[in-house]
Amino acid sequence: MTAATNLGAFIDRTGDPDRPLIIGVRPGEKPDAVSRARLDAMADAFARGLLRGGLRRGERIAILSANRPEFVVALLGAMRAGVVPVPVNYKFPPAMIGHVLADCGARLVLCDGPRRAQVDGTVPDLRVAVFDADGLEGFAAWLDPGPFEPIVPEPEEAALFLYTSGSTGRPKGVRLSHASHLWVARTRMAETDLRPERVLIAAPLYHMNALALALLVCAAGATAVLLPQFEAGAYIDAISRYGCTWLTAVPPMIAMMLREREALQRADLTSVHTVRMGSAPVNDALAHQIRLLLPNARILNAYGTTEGGPIVFRDHPAGLPTPISSVGYPHPEVAVRLEGPDAPDVGVLQMRSPAIMLGYHNRPDTPSPITTDGYYNTGDVFRRDANGFHHFLGRTDDMFVSGGENIFPGEVELVLEGHPDLLQACVVPVEDAIKGTKPVAFVVRRPGASINEAGVKAHALANAPAYQHPRRVWFLDALPLASTNKIDRNALCQQAETMSRAG
Repeated sequence: MTAATNLGAFIDRTGDPDRPLIIGVRPGEKPDAVSRARLDAMADAFARGLLRGGLRRGERIAILSANRPEFVVALLGAMRAGVVPVPVNYKFPPAMIGHVLADCGARLVLCDGPRRAQVDGTVPDLRVAVFDADGLEGFAAWLDPGPFEPIVPEPEEAALFLYTSGSTGRPKGVRLSHASHLWVARTRMAETDLRPERVLIAAPLYHMNALALALLVCAAGATAVLLPQFEAGAYIDAISRYGCTWLTAVPPMIAMMLREREALQRADLTSVHTVRMGSAPVNDALAHQIRLLLPNARILNAYGTTEGGPIVFRDHPAGLPTPISSVGYPHPEVAVRLEGPDAPDVGVLQMRSPAIMLGYHNRPDTPSPITTDGYYNTGDVFRRDANGFHHFLGRTDDMFVSGGENIFPGEVELVLEGHPDLLQACVVPVEDAIKGTKPVAFVVRRPGASINEAGVKAHALANAPAYQHPRRVWFLDALPLASTNKIDRNALCQQAETMSRAG
């Protein structure tokens, strides 16, 4: 395989061209197994179709759709043509979708049928192509079959935009270069042979986690089993039916799978040998449940950001075992430092690597998080232990003050999740007349456990400073997920305020 400079052309062409590269699985429909040769040809056809349709290098197209093979085709084809694909979070409210489409200057929107109505009225004279439709409004109308020579990108030329979730304001368009994610894919491939793997992807392709993994599958010549979205029963069935070997997940997904007792009884999950966990640290209780669920799987704690990329930490160079709550030891090709009054042992993570973004699109109002010496300031607080392993404590913007004490929710959550009867915890602040704010917690019990509120509080008081202990504890079957499959802290903050006022 010749060295690619265009991210859209980075596909392994050394293996069997008819081997399935992406298996699109949709409930009630026949699976769509797309070979490498077919995916490659469709991506070339879409690149040609974009230019035939009048789009020019550097212009943007948006993709508003649940996961499907054509989503990946559109990503690759657009990048080959030098047109910038912009995956859009379809779970955003309509006004926010309209903002993203206008902000990126989309000339064309690709969408699936269920999302078609979300496009109407957002941007005047915006062209639309529907994956599910026939005729002139269908995606097939934008395919012009034939070979295509990918553009050679400039160093500062954007390959794609990814918009941040917008939980703290207007979503920001993160401009990512071709070179940045070519480096990500090549670095991962040098460390792990993914070619024989069947990788299950259920996280949304508008999110860095799933998108980087889909690109890696193409580059490595593996096979991706692609679900439209995460649904616990369908996820379990896909592992069993397709013999999936490699998963990415977040703790709430595992908690939801554990509730699907009938599906688990029918399924064979022994094919899974790696599960890469993200968004929150894995505690001992959750690790135990994962091992019961996936008996042959190695558990990896992952960390990454849209702006800084998915490669930051890895195994210890001396072979020391990674603590279950740690995201690992700094990667040898990534410079890492902790900044703040308690540094270098505790502080805000700053990192520098070839994967760092080019910058934000159209946001002169937003200070750059890139320091003068080229480090990306993540806003995430970490603790470094004596062996150099890093442990995630929380976001700086999640931190709150209670009676003059700084409380990082992630730090308290780790304490709570240290109880053997608890799988997950989410700590949020509520208003307090004396202390300003005080911590409260939502927790998920281990199946079969009967711990009560008093037991949770007693555990916190025995294992953490008194000011950190949650003043109220509420039990849930599962913690709610935001559109990125992370715990929806904003929803829990609102729920906590309502429940606190109700007594």
